[in-house]
Amino acid sequence: MKFLRTTTSWFMLLVVGLYLTNCKPIDPIENQQSVLVSSTPITTLTRTQLIQRIAASGLVDAQTNGFLNILLQRDVQAYRLVYKTKNPDGTAVMASGALVVPVPIGTETFPIVSEQHGTLFNEGDAPSYFTTASEAGTIGAFFASNGYIISCPDYVGYGESKNVPHPYLHRQTEAQASLDMLRASKEFLATSTAKWDNRVFLAGYSQGGHATMSLLKMMEEQFPNEFTITAASCGAGPYNVEGFMQDLGTKTTHGIPAYNNLYVWVLQTYNRVYGINRPMSYYFKEPYATDVQANGTKSTINVSINTAFSDGFKTGIINGTDAAFLAAVRDNNVYDWKPKTPLQLYHGTADQQVFYRNSTDALMAMKARGATNVELITIQGKDHGPAIQDFLTGTYTFFASKR
Repeated sequence: MKFLRTTTSWFMLLVVGLYLTNCKPIDPIENQQSVLVSSTPITTLTRTQLIQRIAASGLVDAQTNGFLNILLQRDVQAYRLVYKTKNPDGTAVMASGALVVPVPIGTETFPIVSEQHGTLFNEGDAPSYFTTASEAGTIGAFFASNGYIISCPDYVGYGESKNVPHPYLHRQTEAQASLDMLRASKEFLATSTAKWDNRVFLAGYSQGGHATMSLLKMMEEQFPNEFTITAASCGAGPYNVEGFMQDLGTKTTHGIPAYNNLYVWVLQTYNRVYGINRPMSYYFKEPYATDVQANGTKSTINVSINTAFSDGFKTGIINGTDAAFLAAVRDNNVYDWKPKTPLQLYHGTADQQVFYRNSTDALMAMKARGATNVELITIQGKDHGPAIQDFLTGTYTFFASKR
Protein backbone atom coordinates (compact mmCIF):
# COMPACT_ATOMS: atom_id res chain seq x y z
CA MET A 1 0.00 0.00 0.00
CA LYS A 2 2.81 2.39 0.81
CA PHE A 3 4.44 1.82 -2.60
CA LEU A 4 1.11 2.30 -4.37
CA ARG A 5 0.43 5.63 -2.63
CA THR A 6 3.95 6.87 -3.49
CA THR A 7 3.63 5.86 -7.14
CA THR A 8 0.21 7.47 -7.39
CA SER A 9 1.57 10.70 -5.86
CA TRP A 10 4.46 10.87 -8.31
CA PHE A 11 2.08 10.18 -11.20
CA MET A 12 -0.22 13.01 -10.14
CA LEU A 13 2.73 15.39 -9.80
CA LEU A 14 3.88 14.43 -13.31
CA VAL A 15 0.40 15.07 -14.74
CA VAL A 16 0.15 18.44 -13.00
CA GLY A 17 3.66 19.35 -14.12
CA LEU A 18 2.93 18.50 -17.76
CA TYR A 19 -0.32 20.49 -17.55
CA LEU A 20 1.40 23.57 -16.16
CA THR A 21 4.18 23.52 -18.75
CA ASN A 22 1.56 23.66 -21.50
CA CYS A 23 -0.50 26.47 -19.95
CA LYS A 24 0.28 30.17 -20.12
CA PRO A 25 0.54 31.69 -16.60
CA ILE A 26 -2.13 34.20 -15.70
CA ASP A 27 -0.69 37.70 -15.80
CA PRO A 28 -2.62 39.95 -13.37
CA ILE A 29 -1.51 43.06 -15.27
CA GLU A 30 -2.47 41.64 -18.64
CA ASN A 31 -5.93 40.81 -17.26
CA GLN A 32 -6.45 44.15 -15.52
CA GLN A 33 -10.03 45.27 -16.05
CA SER A 34 -10.81 48.65 -17.59
CA VAL A 35 -11.57 51.41 -15.07
CA LEU A 36 -11.98 54.42 -17.39
CA VAL A 37 -15.64 55.39 -17.84
CA SER A 38 -15.40 58.71 -19.71
CA SER A 39 -13.09 61.58 -20.62
CA THR A 40 -14.16 65.16 -21.20
CA PRO A 41 -11.94 68.06 -22.38
CA ILE A 42 -11.87 70.90 -19.85
CA THR A 43 -9.65 73.51 -21.46
CA THR A 44 -6.44 74.24 -23.35
CA LEU A 45 -4.04 76.80 -21.91
CA THR A 46 -1.32 78.45 -23.97
CA ARG A 47 2.06 79.27 -22.47
CA THR A 48 1.00 82.92 -22.22
CA GLN A 49 -2.17 81.99 -20.34
CA LEU A 50 -0.20 79.68 -18.07
CA ILE A 51 2.28 82.42 -17.22
CA GLN A 52 -0.58 84.70 -16.24
CA ARG A 53 -2.32 81.97 -14.24
CA ILE A 54 0.76 80.89 -12.28
CA ALA A 55 1.88 84.46 -11.60
CA ALA A 56 -1.57 85.38 -10.26
CA SER A 57 -1.84 82.24 -8.09
CA GLY A 58 0.97 83.12 -5.67
CA LEU A 59 2.29 79.60 -6.21
CA VAL A 60 5.85 80.88 -6.70
CA ASP A 61 7.62 83.86 -5.18
CA ALA A 62 8.14 87.18 -6.95
CA GLN A 63 11.69 86.32 -7.97
CA THR A 64 10.59 83.10 -9.68
CA ASN A 65 7.78 84.92 -11.48
CA GLY A 66 10.41 86.61 -13.61
CA PHE A 67 11.55 83.23 -14.92
CA LEU A 68 8.11 81.84 -15.77
CA ASN A 69 8.62 82.61 -19.45
CA ILE A 70 11.60 80.23 -19.34
CA LEU A 71 10.17 77.65 -16.93
CA LEU A 72 6.86 77.23 -18.75
CA GLN A 73 7.70 75.58 -22.05
CA ARG A 74 4.53 74.05 -23.53
CA ASP A 75 0.82 74.60 -23.90
CA VAL A 76 -1.27 72.17 -21.85
CA GLN A 77 -4.60 70.41 -22.26
CA ALA A 78 -6.76 69.41 -19.27
CA TYR A 79 -9.31 66.59 -19.22
CA ARG A 80 -11.82 65.36 -16.66
CA LEU A 81 -11.67 61.60 -16.30
CA VAL A 82 -14.43 59.56 -14.67
CA TYR A 83 -13.37 56.12 -13.52
CA LYS A 84 -14.29 53.18 -11.30
CA THR A 85 -12.77 52.80 -7.85
CA LYS A 86 -13.86 51.63 -4.37
CA ASN A 87 -15.45 53.06 -1.26
CA PRO A 88 -13.90 52.36 2.17
CA ASP A 89 -16.13 49.28 2.50
CA GLY A 90 -14.94 47.88 -0.83
CA THR A 91 -18.10 48.65 -2.80
CA ALA A 92 -17.81 50.19 -6.27
CA VAL A 93 -18.06 53.95 -6.77
CA MET A 94 -17.50 56.33 -9.67
CA ALA A 95 -14.74 58.85 -9.04
CA SER A 96 -13.11 61.61 -11.06
CA GLY A 97 -9.90 63.52 -11.50
CA ALA A 98 -7.97 65.87 -13.75
CA LEU A 99 -5.47 64.70 -16.33
CA VAL A 100 -3.22 67.55 -17.47
CA VAL A 101 -1.30 66.79 -20.64
CA PRO A 102 1.53 68.81 -22.21
CA VAL A 103 1.16 69.56 -25.90
CA PRO A 104 4.16 67.72 -27.35
CA ILE A 105 6.84 69.46 -29.34
CA GLY A 106 7.74 67.08 -32.14
CA THR A 107 7.98 63.44 -31.04
CA GLU A 108 8.36 64.05 -27.31
CA THR A 109 7.30 61.44 -24.77
CA PHE A 110 6.53 62.23 -21.14
CA PRO A 111 6.45 60.56 -17.71
CA ILE A 112 3.36 60.73 -15.50
CA VAL A 113 3.30 62.49 -12.14
CA SER A 114 0.52 61.24 -9.88
CA GLU A 115 -0.20 64.33 -7.78
CA GLN A 116 -2.28 63.77 -4.64
CA HIS A 117 -3.90 66.99 -3.42
CA GLY A 118 -3.97 68.40 0.10
CA THR A 119 -7.02 68.95 2.31
CA LEU A 120 -10.06 70.48 0.60
CA PHE A 121 -13.03 72.05 2.35
CA ASN A 122 -14.58 73.38 -0.88
CA GLU A 123 -15.97 71.08 -3.55
CA GLY A 124 -15.03 73.56 -6.28
CA ASP A 125 -11.33 73.23 -5.40
CA ALA A 126 -11.20 69.56 -6.45
CA PRO A 127 -8.77 68.86 -9.32
CA SER A 128 -11.41 67.92 -11.90
CA TYR A 129 -12.81 71.47 -11.89
CA PHE A 130 -9.33 72.73 -12.86
CA THR A 131 -9.83 76.19 -11.36
CA THR A 132 -7.05 78.53 -10.29
CA ALA A 133 -7.86 77.46 -6.70
CA SER A 134 -7.09 73.80 -7.45
CA GLU A 135 -3.68 72.19 -7.26
CA ALA A 136 -4.29 70.65 -10.68
CA GLY A 137 -4.97 74.09 -12.17
CA THR A 138 -1.76 75.59 -10.79
CA ILE A 139 0.86 73.07 -9.63
CA GLY A 140 -0.36 70.48 -12.12
CA ALA A 141 -0.37 72.95 -15.00
CA PHE A 142 3.12 74.16 -14.06
CA PHE A 143 4.60 70.65 -14.09
CA ALA A 144 2.71 69.72 -17.26
CA SER A 145 4.19 72.68 -19.12
CA ASN A 146 7.59 71.37 -18.05
CA GLY A 147 7.01 68.02 -19.71
CA TYR A 148 5.07 65.86 -17.27
CA ILE A 149 1.64 64.29 -17.71
CA ILE A 150 -0.22 65.05 -14.48
CA SER A 151 -2.75 62.64 -12.97
CA CYS A 152 -4.72 64.34 -10.16
CA PRO A 153 -7.39 62.26 -8.41
CA ASP A 154 -10.26 64.07 -6.71
CA TYR A 155 -10.44 61.18 -4.17
CA VAL A 156 -13.73 59.65 -3.09
CA GLY A 157 -16.03 62.38 -1.80
CA TYR A 158 -15.34 65.06 -4.43
CA GLY A 159 -16.25 65.56 -8.07
CA GLU A 160 -18.16 62.60 -9.46
CA SER A 161 -18.49 61.07 -5.97
CA LYS A 162 -19.31 64.33 -4.16
CA ASN A 163 -22.44 62.83 -2.60
CA VAL A 164 -20.33 60.30 -0.69
CA PRO A 165 -18.70 61.47 2.59
CA HIS A 166 -14.99 61.98 2.00
CA PRO A 167 -13.04 59.41 4.07
CA TYR A 168 -10.44 61.92 5.24
CA LEU A 169 -6.99 60.44 5.85
CA HIS A 170 -8.15 56.89 5.18
CA ARG A 171 -5.09 55.16 3.79
CA GLN A 172 -6.77 52.45 1.72
CA THR A 173 -9.24 54.75 -0.02
CA GLU A 174 -6.66 57.45 -0.78
CA ALA A 175 -4.33 54.89 -2.34
CA GLN A 176 -7.03 53.03 -4.26
CA ALA A 177 -8.55 56.18 -5.77
CA SER A 178 -5.09 57.44 -6.77
CA LEU A 179 -4.04 54.11 -8.28
CA ASP A 180 -7.28 53.74 -10.21
CA MET A 181 -6.86 57.30 -11.52
CA LEU A 182 -3.42 56.26 -12.79
CA ARG A 183 -4.99 53.26 -14.47
CA ALA A 184 -7.65 55.44 -16.07
CA SER A 185 -4.94 57.85 -17.24
CA LYS A 186 -3.01 54.99 -18.81
CA GLU A 187 -6.13 53.92 -20.71
CA PHE A 188 -6.76 57.45 -21.91
CA LEU A 189 -3.16 57.97 -23.04
CA ALA A 190 -3.24 54.81 -25.14
CA THR A 191 -5.24 56.77 -27.73
CA SER A 192 -3.88 60.28 -27.04
CA THR A 193 -1.48 62.33 -29.16
CA ALA A 194 0.63 62.84 -26.03
CA LYS A 195 2.79 59.78 -25.50
CA TRP A 196 3.66 58.34 -22.10
CA ASP A 197 7.20 56.99 -21.63
CA ASN A 198 6.01 54.37 -19.06
CA ARG A 199 7.63 56.08 -16.05
CA VAL A 200 5.67 57.31 -13.02
CA PHE A 201 6.53 59.88 -10.34
CA LEU A 202 4.45 60.37 -7.17
CA ALA A 203 4.02 63.61 -5.21
CA GLY A 204 1.78 65.21 -2.60
CA TYR A 205 1.81 67.64 0.33
CA SER A 206 -0.11 67.51 3.65
CA GLN A 207 -3.04 65.11 3.18
CA GLY A 208 -1.47 64.60 -0.23
CA GLY A 209 1.74 63.52 1.51
CA HIS A 210 -0.15 60.82 3.40
CA ALA A 211 -2.04 59.82 0.25
CA THR A 212 1.21 59.64 -1.75
CA MET A 213 2.92 57.50 0.88
CA SER A 214 -0.17 55.26 1.00
CA LEU A 215 -0.14 54.97 -2.80
CA LEU A 216 3.57 54.19 -2.93
CA LYS A 217 3.18 51.48 -0.30
CA MET A 218 0.20 49.92 -2.11
CA MET A 219 1.92 49.98 -5.50
CA GLU A 220 5.17 48.46 -4.22
CA GLU A 221 3.63 45.80 -2.00
CA GLN A 222 0.49 44.80 -3.91
CA PHE A 223 1.13 45.72 -7.57
CA PRO A 224 4.93 45.77 -7.96
CA ASN A 225 4.94 45.06 -11.71
CA GLU A 226 2.09 47.26 -12.88
CA PHE A 227 3.94 50.60 -13.08
CA THR A 228 7.57 51.67 -13.09
CA ILE A 229 7.92 54.19 -10.25
CA THR A 230 10.94 56.44 -10.77
CA ALA A 231 10.77 58.60 -7.62
CA ALA A 232 8.38 59.86 -4.95
CA SER A 233 8.20 63.13 -3.00
CA CYS A 234 6.08 63.50 0.15
CA GLY A 235 5.65 66.79 2.00
CA ALA A 236 4.44 67.28 5.59
CA GLY A 237 2.18 64.25 5.71
CA PRO A 238 0.78 62.63 8.88
CA TYR A 239 2.50 59.29 8.31
CA ASN A 240 2.55 58.21 11.98
CA VAL A 241 -1.13 58.75 12.68
CA GLU A 242 -0.95 56.86 15.97
CA GLY A 243 1.92 58.92 17.36
CA PHE A 244 0.29 62.10 16.07
CA MET A 245 -2.96 61.28 17.85
CA GLN A 246 -1.11 60.56 21.09
CA ASP A 247 0.63 63.94 20.78
CA LEU A 248 -2.73 65.63 20.35
CA GLY A 249 -3.95 63.95 23.52
CA THR A 250 -0.94 64.79 25.68
CA LYS A 251 0.64 68.03 24.45
CA THR A 252 -0.45 71.65 24.49
CA THR A 253 -0.92 72.70 20.89
CA HIS A 254 -1.86 75.82 18.94
CA GLY A 255 -5.59 76.22 19.55
CA ILE A 256 -6.17 77.22 15.92
CA PRO A 257 -9.79 76.31 15.02
CA ALA A 258 -9.01 75.58 11.36
CA TYR A 259 -6.28 73.11 12.36
CA ASN A 260 -8.43 71.55 15.08
CA ASN A 261 -11.18 70.94 12.53
CA LEU A 262 -8.80 68.71 10.60
CA TYR A 263 -8.31 66.56 13.69
CA VAL A 264 -12.08 66.46 14.18
CA TRP A 265 -12.44 65.31 10.56
CA VAL A 266 -9.97 62.45 11.05
CA LEU A 267 -11.70 61.38 14.25
CA GLN A 268 -15.16 61.46 12.66
CA THR A 269 -13.93 59.52 9.62
CA TYR A 270 -12.42 56.69 11.66
CA ASN A 271 -15.45 56.65 13.96
CA ARG A 272 -17.68 56.10 10.90
CA VAL A 273 -15.53 54.01 8.55
CA TYR A 274 -14.45 51.49 11.20
CA GLY A 275 -17.95 51.13 12.62
CA ILE A 276 -17.09 52.52 16.06
CA ASN A 277 -20.10 54.85 15.87
CA ARG A 278 -19.73 56.69 19.16
CA PRO A 279 -21.38 60.04 19.89
CA MET A 280 -19.06 63.03 19.92
CA SER A 281 -19.67 63.32 23.67
CA TYR A 282 -17.42 60.27 24.05
CA TYR A 283 -14.51 62.15 22.46
CA PHE A 284 -15.08 65.74 23.62
CA LYS A 285 -16.02 67.68 26.73
CA GLU A 286 -18.73 70.29 26.70
CA PRO A 287 -19.25 72.75 25.13
CA TYR A 288 -17.11 71.22 22.39
CA ALA A 289 -19.03 67.94 22.14
CA THR A 290 -22.27 69.68 21.23
CA ASP A 291 -20.47 71.98 18.81
CA VAL A 292 -18.71 69.10 17.02
CA GLN A 293 -21.84 66.93 16.95
CA ALA A 294 -23.77 69.78 15.29
CA ASN A 295 -21.10 71.39 13.11
CA GLY A 296 -18.40 68.78 12.48
CA THR A 297 -15.50 70.30 10.58
CA LYS A 298 -17.02 73.78 10.98
CA SER A 299 -16.83 73.71 14.76
CA THR A 300 -14.91 76.39 16.66
CA ILE A 301 -12.47 74.67 19.00
CA ASN A 302 -10.16 77.58 19.82
CA VAL A 303 -8.14 75.87 22.57
CA SER A 304 -5.40 73.26 22.59
CA ILE A 305 -7.35 70.22 21.48
CA ASN A 306 -6.13 68.10 24.37
CA THR A 307 -8.14 70.33 26.70
CA ALA A 308 -11.24 69.77 24.54
CA PHE A 309 -10.93 65.98 24.54
CA SER A 310 -12.83 64.09 27.24
CA ASP A 311 -10.74 62.62 30.05
CA GLY A 312 -11.93 59.10 29.20
CA PHE A 313 -10.89 59.38 25.54
CA LYS A 314 -7.48 60.82 26.42
CA THR A 315 -6.84 58.05 28.94
CA GLY A 316 -7.83 55.42 26.39
CA ILE A 317 -5.45 56.59 23.67
CA ILE A 318 -2.58 57.31 26.06
CA ASN A 319 -2.59 54.01 27.97
CA GLY A 320 -3.76 51.92 25.02
CA THR A 321 -7.09 50.73 26.44
CA ASP A 322 -9.21 52.22 23.65
CA ALA A 323 -8.64 49.20 21.44
CA ALA A 324 -11.25 50.01 18.79
CA PHE A 325 -10.10 53.54 18.08
CA LEU A 326 -6.39 52.70 18.24
CA ALA A 327 -6.87 49.81 15.80
CA ALA A 328 -8.45 52.23 13.35
CA VAL A 329 -5.61 54.71 13.82
CA ARG A 330 -2.90 52.08 13.36
CA ASP A 331 -4.53 50.86 10.16
CA ASN A 332 -3.72 54.25 8.66
CA ASN A 333 -0.05 54.43 9.69
CA VAL A 334 2.25 54.52 6.65
CA TYR A 335 5.61 55.33 8.23
CA ASP A 336 7.05 51.96 9.31
CA TRP A 337 7.92 50.05 6.13
CA LYS A 338 10.77 49.76 3.62
CA PRO A 339 10.23 51.58 0.30
CA LYS A 340 12.26 50.54 -2.74
CA THR A 341 11.62 53.76 -4.67
CA PRO A 342 13.89 56.81 -4.21
CA LEU A 343 11.90 58.90 -1.74
CA GLN A 344 12.29 62.43 -0.43
CA LEU A 345 10.44 63.76 2.62
CA TYR A 346 9.96 67.50 3.14
CA HIS A 347 8.84 69.03 6.43
CA GLY A 348 9.04 72.34 8.27
CA THR A 349 10.37 72.20 11.82
CA ALA A 350 7.77 74.76 13.00
CA ASP A 351 4.80 72.93 11.48
CA GLN A 352 1.90 73.39 13.91
CA GLN A 353 -0.65 71.55 11.79
CA VAL A 354 1.15 68.27 10.99
CA PHE A 355 3.96 67.91 13.48
CA TYR A 356 7.54 67.49 12.25
CA ARG A 357 7.87 64.18 14.11
CA ASN A 358 5.83 62.48 11.38
CA SER A 359 8.75 62.78 8.97
CA THR A 360 11.50 62.02 11.47
CA ASP A 361 9.58 58.95 12.63
CA ALA A 362 9.24 57.79 9.02
CA LEU A 363 12.92 58.34 8.26
CA MET A 364 14.09 56.45 11.36
CA ALA A 365 11.65 53.57 10.87
CA MET A 366 12.52 53.15 7.19
CA LYS A 367 16.25 53.25 7.84
CA ALA A 368 15.82 50.73 10.66
CA ARG A 369 14.27 48.39 8.08
CA GLY A 370 17.28 48.83 5.81
CA ALA A 371 16.08 51.54 3.42
CA THR A 372 18.99 53.49 1.90
CA ASN A 373 17.08 55.60 -0.62
CA VAL A 374 15.04 57.80 1.75
CA GLU A 375 16.07 61.40 2.46
CA LEU A 376 14.51 63.97 4.80
CA ILE A 377 14.80 67.57 3.69
CA THR A 378 14.28 69.64 6.83
CA ILE A 379 12.83 73.12 6.29
CA GLN A 380 14.03 75.14 9.24
CA GLY A 381 11.61 77.39 11.11
CA LYS A 382 8.67 77.12 8.70
CA ASP A 383 5.05 76.29 9.48
CA HIS A 384 2.81 74.12 7.32
CA GLY A 385 1.76 76.69 4.70
CA PRO A 386 5.07 78.55 4.19
CA ALA A 387 6.98 75.28 3.67
CA ILE A 388 4.97 74.41 0.55
CA GLN A 389 7.18 76.46 -1.77
CA ASP A 390 10.28 74.63 -0.50
CA PHE A 391 8.51 71.34 -1.16
CA LEU A 392 7.58 72.36 -4.71
CA THR A 393 11.04 73.68 -5.57
CA GLY A 394 12.72 70.60 -4.11
CA THR A 395 10.33 68.21 -5.83
CA TYR A 396 10.83 69.93 -9.18
CA THR A 397 14.63 69.60 -8.83
CA PHE A 398 14.43 66.02 -7.52
CA PHE A 399 12.24 64.82 -10.38
CA ALA A 400 14.32 66.66 -12.97
CA SER A 401 17.41 64.83 -11.71
CA LYS A 402 15.69 61.52 -12.45
CA ARG A 403 14.62 62.37 -16.01
